[in-house]
Amino acid sequence: MFSFAHPDDESFYGVGLAMQCQAQGIPTALVTATLGQRGKTGNPPVCRPEDLASCRKAELQRVAGIVGIRDLHMLDYRDRELTDAKPDEIRRSLVALIRRHRPTVVLTFDPNGFNMHPDHVAISRYTMDAVAAAGDRRWEPETGDPHTTARVLWTSPIAPWEAGRRTDLSSEPGVDFVVDVSAWTDRKAAALKAHRSQHISIDRCFFSQPDVDRILSVEVFRQARGPDLTRRPADDVFEGIAGLIETRGSGRRPSPGRVRRLPPG
Repeated sequence: MFSFAHPDDESFYGVGLAMQCQAQGIPTALVTATLGQRGKTGNPPVCRPEDLASCRKAELQRVAGIVGIRDLHMLDYRDRELTDAKPDEIRRSLVALIRRHRPTVVLTFDPNGFNMHPDHVAISRYTMDAVAAAGDRRWEPETGDPHTTARVLWTSPIAPWEAGRRTDLSSEPGVDFVVDVSAWTDRKAAALKAHRSQHISIDRCFFSQPDVDRILSVEVFRQARGPDLTRRPADDVFEGIAGLIETRGSGRRPSPGRVRRLPPG
């Protein structure tokens, strides 16, 4: 399960891992807390400012189809106002989703939100709260049976557009997993480009770089919670917990882009 604040966070920080999971038959779910209503509209604009929420919703749905994300959940919070969410309400929503999908691994922002964006910091805090609560039957008992997530990953302090350039990440603190996603660079690029309204920042970070293929081929994560690692960095986010993975049955196919939009709480 990926838990982020805005449409495009997932493409910056984890769609390669999502596609690797899909290739291994491991279902994936994406939770996006806001629709990024207060983001940019592009240059030239791809929509009017008042239409940005619906535009970014459609962009995120396209990304889910490109990546093969099985379940997409959009929570109904406003961009740049996530810190004002009622903790009890958003905890209940996230606990319900964790108990529904029962993820082995959850990925979210680190406590500093990678870049101190208030929404990033907020979703990190809310997700960590929900992961802990989901394993305790006393919290939100109406949302289902408890589920303990085996590992929580945070975004690394190394920027995604920097990790691929570095020849040795083994001595970098906060680099616990370095995942080779080179098999999916074309689709990762397509996912990033699907966020057309946000092309200014995406082009600056990725497509204006001379070594874009290298940048897109690596994803880096920090372990927030989970069993001790025998080596750092590891190359498999399921190291030490592989026996807990629930893979998709061979007769079932993913439903890319299927969306459930949930109200707060």
